[in-house]
Amino acid sequence: MSTTAFNNGLAAWEANAEFWDNYMGDKSNAFFNHLVCPNTDVLLEIKPGDFVLDIACGNGNYSERLALQGAKVIAFDYSAKMIEHAKKRRAHVSDNVSFHVCDATDYAALLSLQQGSPFDKAVSNMAVMDIADIAPLFKAVYHILSETGIFVFTTHHPCFTHPDGAYLSERLHTGEAIRGQPVPQNYYHRPLQSILSLAFGEGFVLDSFIETHDDITEIPIVITVRLRKINGLVRGK
Repeated sequence: MSTTAFNNGLAAWEANAEFWDNYMGDKSNAFFNHLVCPNTDVLLEIKPGDFVLDIACGNGNYSERLALQGAKVIAFDYSAKMIEHAKKRRAHVSDNVSFHVCDATDYAALLSLQQGSPFDKAVSNMAVMDIADIAPLFKAVYHILSETGIFVFTTHHPCFTHPDGAYLSERLHTGEAIRGQPVPQNYYHRPLQSILSLAFGEGFVLDSFIETHDDITEIPIVITVRLRKINGLVRGK
């Protein structure tokens, strides 16, 4: 997957930022609130005082949710315009949430978000399929979590949302997440084995896995995954 494709992806997010912020508003949309948040909340198990990394935070709706549960949050997005919207919308929780512009494919930049203290938890809602190269992200998250930290992410269920009937092949395609958005965005399809192999290669173990369907069919469209670091796990590299 080329750098050009990723750069075009950033241009799309910058172009769509205002539209997305207006659409998601203060409380997000039904898809997020009914199909994403409940299982993320269950697997993330936020406790007061948790130090949490919110990956690809958009306009900060889940960052606020974390802060209201007593977490301290570092949140980032690659779109500078989206972060501007997040700072404005979530100003009332600014004591507990710090927003940053960061490239999720830049390992060194991700490490710098740690700010001297390991994260207890990391979360990424519906963004893994938007990131051109997730290997640096998984590697960085493993290293910036505490020794018993967890990483929870939600993404499209790749078994049922793949393009052109091709599941096993990684590929870039474009689409519209919200009807009427100014420009299509990049999607990076990966089979489950590709996603989980990266996680296992870094030392994570799969701790929980939930498939979520909509109200119409029993075909799951979202997966919620919890990865866990094991204290004292011996690494082979």
